[in-house]
Amino acid sequence: MKVLVTRKLPGKALKKLSEHCEIDLWEQDVPMPRDMLIERLRDKDALLCLLTDKIDAEVMDAAPRLRIISNYAVGYDNIDIIHAKKHSIVVCNTPGVLTDSTADLTWALILSLARRIVEADRFARSRKWHGWDPSLMLGYDVHSRTLGIVGAGRIGTAVALRAIGFEMEVVYASRSANKTMERKIKAKRTSLDELLRMSDFVSLHVPLTSDTRHMIGDREFGLMKNTAFLVNTSRGAVVDELALVHSLENNKIAGAGLDVFEHEPNISSRLKSLPNVVLLPHIGSATHAARAKMANIAVENIISFIDTGRPVHEVK
Repeated sequence: MKVLVTRKLPGKALKKLSEHCEIDLWEQDVPMPRDMLIERLRDKDALLCLLTDKIDAEVMDAAPRLRIISNYAVGYDNIDIIHAKKHSIVVCNTPGVLTDSTADLTWALILSLARRIVEADRFARSRKWHGWDPSLMLGYDVHSRTLGIVGAGRIGTAVALRAIGFEMEVVYASRSANKTMERKIKAKRTSLDELLRMSDFVSLHVPLTSDTRHMIGDREFGLMKNTAFLVNTSRGAVVDELALVHSLENNKIAGAGLDVFEHEPNISSRLKSLPNVVLLPHIGSATHAARAKMANIAVENIISFIDTGRPVHEVK
């Protein structure tokens, strides 16, 4: 089999893959140009790609031999799943291994927002600090506050369970009940609207679908407390970014912590200018261990498909 790999990956996974098939690797540390992707995929049987690679009907139709797409991510909104299924192309992902890393990062954002860590760091480095001041960099408590989890899957659950150390009340909005959260931390399931009204910190953990695109917009920000914070480590387009900017500029909410953006890597200049926002370059899973495990699973999906006709983690 011939495999196109659209980026160098951490660890030794690609060496293992090379023992089973012929690899065509894009060596540069930027996304492969679309025309190059289409051209180099034409004679390939498999594709190992990233979220930054848009794999739509045009790309798949240009590769008549393509039989499997292994996405180096849990999410797969960059792939036209319907078109893939129509043409019997198997799509797979890397679930599970980045849960804790992303949950940890979510908490880094929560604490950074509440205690103005990034803002205070910049201030401490400047020449404006003249010593301890009773009113300097006042923030908000995290302990004993209310945490709202939107989407109670693996990552949402992991974020919620970490709240026990802060003695927080946890509420969640999800399509189905999460017995683990309810049993371990007495989390209460509620509607999205009620969650937004109640929460001091709202953390988003839903996949990007037609139903969740812009699920947080003007109306939803209007329901939130003006002392509440929004944290998004899921997908950028879950939030209407223009509505977010408007809400922040007009003090409808206290701040936002974002690891993802609606049009990433482009970030609104208005968003960048706001002091009550923490911006990260999509690093939710960016630990040495998590990224190496993701590479191993992405490769194992292809090797298993070669050996058995089925990947380890197929997207259904």
